[in-house]
Amino acid sequence: MGHAMRAVKLLAAAALLFVAGCQATFRDHGYIPPPEDLAEIEVGRDTRQTLEERVGPPTATGVLSDGGWYYVKSRFRNYAFRAPQEIDRQVLAVSFDKGGVVRNIERFGLENGRVVVLSRRVTDSNIRDIGFLRQLFGNLGQIAPEQFLE
Repeated sequence: MGHAMRAVKLLAAAALLFVAGCQATFRDHGYIPPPEDLAEIEVGRDTRQTLEERVGPPTATGVLSDGGWYYVKSRFRNYAFRAPQEIDRQVLAVSFDKGGVVRNIERFGLENGRVVVLSRRVTDSNIRDIGFLRQLFGNLGQIAPEQFLE
C-alpha cells in the first residue's frame, strides 16, 4: 500500500503543477503616466520641459515638425507554454504648438479591433501625426486609416 499511496501523491502533485502551469499570467510593458499626474498638466500652459519633469520622458516622439510625444503601454498574457500574446495597447499622444507648449493630450486604445479615443483634452482635435500613431499600434487588430478619423 506504501507504493500505491506514493504513486497517488506523485500523480496528485503532477496534476497540481499541470493545472498551475495552465493559469494565465499577465505583464505590462511600457509606460503611460497615471491620470492623476496628467491632471496636473495644463493644456495651453505647460511645455515639453514641465511635462517631462512631471510625468517623465516619452516612449517615442513624432516625426513631424511639432515633435509630438507618445507614451505606449501594452499588456501581455502568458498562458502555459504558448508564446506571450499582446491583448491590449494604449497610446497617449501629446502634441505641442510651435513654441513647445502642450496643445493636446489624447489617450487611444482598441475596442473590438477599432481605435477609440479613451480620453481627450485638446485645444484642437486635428491629429497631425496619424501615420506615426498607426505605427505605434502596429498589427494589434486590423486597423484602417479611417478609424483614426472617427
